[in-house]
Amino acid sequence: MYDILIAPFADYVFMRKALIGALAVALGAAPIGAFLILRRMSLTGDAIAHGILPGAAVGYLLAGLSLTAMTFGGLVAGMAVALGAAAVSRRTTQREDASLAAFTLISLAAGVMLVSLRGSNLDLLHFLFGSVLALPDDALILLAAIATVSLLTFAFLFRLLVADALDPAFLRRVAKGSGVVHYVFLALAVLNLVAGFHALGTLMAVGIMILPAAAARFWTRSVGAIVVVAVVIAALSCVTGLLLAFHLDLPPSPTMILCSGVAYLVSLLVGREGSVMTRRRLPAGVPA
Repeated sequence: MYDILIAPFADYVFMRKALIGALAVALGAAPIGAFLILRRMSLTGDAIAHGILPGAAVGYLLAGLSLTAMTFGGLVAGMAVALGAAAVSRRTTQREDASLAAFTLISLAAGVMLVSLRGSNLDLLHFLFGSVLALPDDALILLAAIATVSLLTFAFLFRLLVADALDPAFLRRVAKGSGVVHYVFLALAVLNLVAGFHALGTLMAVGIMILPAAAARFWTRSVGAIVVVAVVIAALSCVTGLLLAFHLDLPPSPTMILCSGVAYLVSLLVGREGSVMTRRRLPAGVPA
C-alpha cells in the first residue's frame, strides 16, 4: 500500500510539486465552480477557459514560456471574453449563450493559430493539456497565491456572493454597489482558470472547476456544504488522477478530470439529493 499511495510522492520531487499545484488549483477553483452552477453559468467557465488561450499565446510569442507574460495575457484575454460576451447580449438581440459560444470558438482557434506560428507540437500540447508534472517553483507560488486570494475573498464576501447567486434582484435592493460583487466573482473565475491553465491546460482547466461542483450538488442543498464537498471531490480527484497517471503511464491532466467525471457519474446515480436513485424511490407525482 505504501508503494502505491505514498512512495510516488515521497520519492519523486516532480510528483510532490504536481500534487501541490493540483491541490492549489482544486482549492481555488472548486468553490468558483459551485457558484457558477448556482448561477447557471457553467458554460461561462468553459468559454472563459478557452478565451484565456490567445492571451497566453501572445505572451508566449513575445516572451517565450514566461510565467508572467502568459499569466498577464491570459488574464486580459479571459476578462475580455467574459465582459465582451456580456456586452453583446446586453446591446444586441443575441442571447448570452450564443455570444459565449462565438467568443469561445474564435478564441480557441486564434490561440491555436498563434501558438502554431512559433511553437512546436509539444508547445501546443503544453497549452492545451498543461504540464502539471513539470511545474516550476514560481508557478507553484502563483497557484498558491491565487488559491489564497480566492479563499480569503470567499471568506469575506460569502454571504454577498450567495445572495448574488440566488437572488441578485434582492441584493440590488438592499446593498449599494452590489454589481461590484458580480465583477469580483468574474475576476476570481478568470484568476482560477488562469491557474488551471498553467497546471492542466486550457482544455482541462474548467473540468476541475465544474465537475466536482456538479457532483457535490447531488449530495446536499446547502451552499456552504456544496462548496466543501466540491473541494473534497476536486482534491481527491487530483490525488487519484496523479497516482493513476504515475502507475499506468497516463497523461495526468485528462486522468484527473476523468476521476472528477467518475465522481460526477457516481453522484448522479446514488447521490442523496435529486439523483437517479432518490427519484426512483419517490412515489409517482412527488417532486424530488
